[in-house]
Amino acid sequence: MSILRRTLIKAVFALGFAVSLMPAATRADTPDASAFIQKLADTAINTVADKQLAETERDERFRKLFVSSFDLPAIGKFVLARYWKTATPDQQTEFLKLFEDQVVLTWAKRFKDYSGEKLQIDASNKEDEHNWLVDSQILREKGPGIPVQWRLHDMPDGSLRITDIIVEGVSMAITQRQDFSSTLQGIGGKIDALLSAMRTKIDQLKAAG
Repeated sequence: MSILRRTLIKAVFALGFAVSLMPAATRADTPDASAFIQKLADTAINTVADKQLAETERDERFRKLFVSSFDLPAIGKFVLARYWKTATPDQQTEFLKLFEDQVVLTWAKRFKDYSGEKLQIDASNKEDEHNWLVDSQILREKGPGIPVQWRLHDMPDGSLRITDIIVEGVSMAITQRQDFSSTLQGIGGKIDALLSAMRTKIDQLKAAG
């Protein structure tokens, strides 16, 4: 994947979280997933629009938003792939904590690129007993819409959580999995070295403001 395309995809991912949703054209028997995405977007917009918030408060609100909207433990295990089984319980626990920190800080910074694009929900379908797929597109002033799919699943308590975002056929979860795999291959599959690299990345994100 070219650097330009990867940059575009990452930017679109960011926009996907900070958008105003237009009236949804969903199936009558699957309203919950669309309503979930609607609430997520509304909350994100309110956070972005509140210029009175300090940086630390905005990051904390994004953290609460992500933790309540995304199944970060499931995503974290998926992106670590086969290395999850080789990690010790302590390493697994620290990885999930650092993964949450890195994701939250990364997306909080990317929200700054939001410039009023609209997200239109086109359909919401239940793939099976526990999984949903919401089809949407980001509408731009110029050019065709950018297709975005949201994959969600039911949690044991009956709530919904996002497990992946697919932009123009490119999966966020798979892209992150490939990135982590590449990093681990470069450091000999050493989990402690990965955790150290993640701590450094998190410190850099915090310092960047």
